[in-house]
Amino acid sequence: MATTSALETLVELATKETDEATKRLGRTVRISEESQQKLTILLEYREDYAIRFQESLSVGLTPMNYRNFQLFIEKIDTAITGQKEVIKQAQERVAEARTVWQACERKRLTYDTLVTRAKQEKMQRENRIDQKQTDEYASRIAFYKK
Repeated sequence: MATTSALETLVELATKETDEATKRLGRTVRISEESQQKLTILLEYREDYAIRFQESLSVGLTPMNYRNFQLFIEKIDTAITGQKEVIKQAQERVAEARTVWQACERKRLTYDTLVTRAKQEKMQRENRIDQKQTDEYASRIAFYKK
């Protein structure tokens, strides 16, 4: 088995890698949430504009104003469609970042487990040596007392 210090170095490196993956995941989640908020704003704006359009229809509109309202709503709808695509891509990046983070965390935990096992094995070896020395000492004392 590798030495404890080598394993501890691997744990440190894996921890740094996991920390970086955590930061990347956090950034992608934040970007995804911001994209969702932008979509919400666009949807609210479209709804408000549609209400104003309906109100203007009840009062009366010129054909040119009617067409302008329609064109503007189409542009908002295009922006909404585009924002939905941005959200889809952001969610894909979040999923990728989460997968990378999980892999990094698994690796870190694996190294951590190996360090723990190495320490336990070292402790068991030391305990066996101590026990052997204690047994030898006890047998010498018993031998000289006879």
